Amino acid sequence: MNFILWLIIGGILGWIASLIMYTDAEQGLFRNIVVGIIGAMVAGFLLTPLLGIDTINQNNLSLPGLFVSLLGSIILLAIVNFFRRGTVR
Repeated sequence: MNFILWLIIGGILGWIASLIMYTDAEQGLFRNIVVGIIGAMVAGFLLTPLLGIDTINQNNLSLPGLFVSLLGSIILLAIVNFFRRGTVR
């Protein structure tokens, strides 16, 4: 059951991050899920040591954990946009 919740929440976070970064028209459901899960991993490496808040990948289903995972997804999309377009946007 945790795996299904992980996919659903990762998809929702990836979708919200794509709306914030204006890449929603380019992404589908699968890419939103990947961005949400990989973004949570990025947050685990970059933001968890700084903020001390676990991400959704670490079984933390709390509001701060969701926020940190969303920030990681936004950082991931900014990095991808930078390498694809030469600008963060």
